[in-house]
Amino acid sequence: MPALTIAKLAAEGGVGVETVRYYQRRGLMPEPERPNGASANGRVRHYGAEDVRRLRFIRAAQSAGFTLEEIGQLLSLDATEDRARARELARARVSALDEKIRELQSARDALSRLAQVCEQGSTRLCPILTAFEP
Repeated sequence: MPALTIAKLAAEGGVGVETVRYYQRRGLMPEPERPNGASANGRVRHYGAEDVRRLRFIRAAQSAGFTLEEIGQLLSLDATEDRARARELARARVSALDEKIRELQSARDALSRLAQVCEQGSTRLCPILTAFEP
């Protein structure tokens, strides 16, 4: 893979340049040194295949529900091959997702009940609108 600029790296990872920079500030992505060179192009940072792999890993882990802090831990585990800790993090994320699913199911059920009461109609105010009043 040829050396990539930050814009091309971002495109390969399906994110914006500012996202890559944010990941760099958070310590999730390395920030390569600017090469010494006389030309302007010689001073552009370049990224490689490992950077693309890392960026895609971060995005996939976010899609699985991991926080950036947890992703940082996973990335550090990648270097040590600490599978037990990786499993522990994954199981904790599954538990958190299960809790979120229960919360969403509860919210869905409540809204479904409100919609059913609203559909039955009456002269009173709509229960959907009044349910969210303070």
